[in-house]
Amino acid sequence: MTETMHVFDNTADLASSLAADVASRLASATEERGTASIAVSGGSTPKLFFQALSRHALDWPNISVTLVDERFVSADSDRSNHKLVADNLLQNEAKAAYFVPLFQPAASPEDAATLATVKTEAICDPFDVVILGMGTDGHTASFFPGGDNLEEALDLDEPRGVLTMAAENAGEERLTFNFSSLADARFLVLHIEGAAKKATLEKAQSGEDEDEMPIRAVLNRADTPVDIYWAP
Repeated sequence: MTETMHVFDNTADLASSLAADVASRLASATEERGTASIAVSGGSTPKLFFQALSRHALDWPNISVTLVDERFVSADSDRSNHKLVADNLLQNEAKAAYFVPLFQPAASPEDAATLATVKTEAICDPFDVVILGMGTDGHTASFFPGGDNLEEALDLDEPRGVLTMAAENAGEERLTFNFSSLADARFLVLHIEGAAKKATLEKAQSGEDEDEMPIRAVLNRADTPVDIYWAP
């Protein structure tokens, strides 16, 4: 799959440029179809990007926001990607966006995944924008090396939806969109920062084993060309 590398001098410039690009695509989608959708990653990397995007004047009431993955923890937990998005993206102009969380109050992660699949069905076919992150172990979304549902998660023939993932390095059990939900996004971004993740990316680009480094599935098999945004 074709990749385009965008390199920035610093993370602030990256956040500003990525936010402008995403905002332009969301604006075009709402103008053309009346609605737009975006799925974003968690962790500390996207905070500046979230804050920059939140200040763009868009048709936010008609833009659906969700997460590519989530921990099975309550929304007020400091480990929650929901809280990260609420505190940094769903602010300023973006307060009016329609947010669809993956965590659902349920007896088990499996039940929560079923509920999340139903609640997100209307917004992911396909997503207008998907922003992925990557760990230094080569995971993306919650596609972890050694994950118990990794084969199913990476199978493009699986119906779109949310499934669970447990892995040694994942901490809490996870909820994650499967690859078939993300691979055909109209704009597919890999947002990474720092020398260590650049080295991980280069290793991923030079190999084929998706079990070892699940990010390779995105780089090698996504339907949409991948735009990589990187800053030191």
